[in-house]
Amino acid sequence: MSIDHFLAVRGATRRTRPWSQSTAWGAVAILTGVDAVWMGTTQRSRLKAALRSVTAVEFLARARERAQVKQFAGHSAATWRVRDVLVDTAAVGMSLGLAQSARVDGYIDAEELVELVRHYGLVPDDEGQFTIRATTFPIGTVRELAQSGVVLAGLDLAESLDTRERRVGLDALSEALGRHRG
Repeated sequence: MSIDHFLAVRGATRRTRPWSQSTAWGAVAILTGVDAVWMGTTQRSRLKAALRSVTAVEFLARARERAQVKQFAGHSAATWRVRDVLVDTAAVGMSLGLAQSARVDGYIDAEELVELVRHYGLVPDDEGQFTIRATTFPIGTVRELAQSGVVLAGLDLAESLDTRERRVGLDALSEALGRHRG
């Protein structure tokens, strides 16, 4: 992870303790309107209360442990094939007003990452067109959350070093947090 990406995700001014992976995914679920059944009732209630007081930037910093982000470069012919294997969040970015891009951004089960990289000949590259987010959280739930709203795509975009993508992502998160506050 580059220093610029580190600062974009964690913030330059203060240290924010991240939520556990389960809690981060629970927060995405709550803001998406999906029931976070993997969390206890008390934990969900506390998280809902916490979400009423966080900003989009704080939410981004808190939810950073939901997956391990890796950048890769690869042949352009692999773009659609890799996109088909991942839980793709880039497509939702278009619904937020971004143009279609050759960049690939999505989630995969952490146990499948090594095989994906080997099979498609991807090489680590901080400037590569493939952003792969490896998670140990159930990938079926990740897929459901990605398809249920813009919160997950907003998180991914807010981590971008591209100013426009970051702004679109933070705006999507701010709107979701605003709806949650009522």
